[in-house]
Amino acid sequence: MQLRLEALDGHLAKGLAPLYVITSDEHLLALEAADRIRGKARAQGFSERDVLTVERNFKWGELLAANQEMSLFGDKKLIELRIPGGKPGKDGSAALQSYAKDLNPDNLTMITLPKLDWQTAKSSWVAALQQAAVYVEIPNVERAQLPGWIGMRLAAQHQSADRQSLDFIADRVEGNLLAAHQEIQKLGLLYEPGKLTYEQVMDAVLNVARYDVFKLSEAMLAGDPARLVRMLEGLKGEGEALPLVLWAVSEEIRTLLKLKAGMAQGRPLGALLKEYRIWGPRERMMEPALRRISLPTLEAALQQAAQVDKMVKGLRAKQFAGDAWDAMLQLALRVAS
Repeated sequence: MQLRLEALDGHLAKGLAPLYVITSDEHLLALEAADRIRGKARAQGFSERDVLTVERNFKWGELLAANQEMSLFGDKKLIELRIPGGKPGKDGSAALQSYAKDLNPDNLTMITLPKLDWQTAKSSWVAALQQAAVYVEIPNVERAQLPGWIGMRLAAQHQSADRQSLDFIADRVEGNLLAAHQEIQKLGLLYEPGKLTYEQVMDAVLNVARYDVFKLSEAMLAGDPARLVRMLEGLKGEGEALPLVLWAVSEEIRTLLKLKAGMAQGRPLGALLKEYRIWGPRERMMEPALRRISLPTLEAALQQAAQVDKMVKGLRAKQFAGDAWDAMLQLALRVAS
């Protein structure tokens, strides 16, 4: 059965078919479609997963064996077969036709392929899959369609933009949906729901300036989360060393903590600023920052910085592991918010 991508959610809401085929050159859309099927499968009790990738010297008997093997714990199994080249060869053609005729009712199979050329699309193995499977062929998003696609993705995160802004994003990503997806997510992170201005879009998408790790403190002290996010993303993209970024942020937190503790003891801020040799623009930013940030917040932030340091050094236990850059962002936002 042929199924359009837009109809996939409605189909999955009714239940699962035993075999799915996803074919597309749009890697983002193919990945999202596969994720929806995986999510439904997990919800339906398919807790075991076998992933097979057709590469040189791939043994097609592995696919048939995976289909016939019982799960170790008696669980239902999801079998994923990835054919990145799009051409299974003579043995693969025979194996796929045999597989499609003898589906195991205890398994769910998902086959992913690139967009097939016209000759391959007429082959017998493709015809067998189309007859036995839910066959999802995802077309490319052409350049003329890209602004509308970006607009729909923005709407999904409760944002909108005028046509000029959508065209600007489309021009910048040059038809790459993965790049467009990242820019859309960035806009969702930087700005509140609602209509985005052209200036906001341009500032977020076209920001190619070199970022100074020591300017991060300005964004934190000013309580400017949007600027903070842009700077950290820029530093990460430019390959800045995360230990240096963490050091700069941690030093600022320690300074704020010393000032806050001194003020709690009744010492004037002016004397404390002189003692810790803080002057210039940073000096002017300290008073409003200290009014905004509480002592418990700074103490918790310093403890959080120690945990991020362990993540950077790979010292945290696996169950507490995560992305160190994301943890760095959460730490900086704690102070800026």
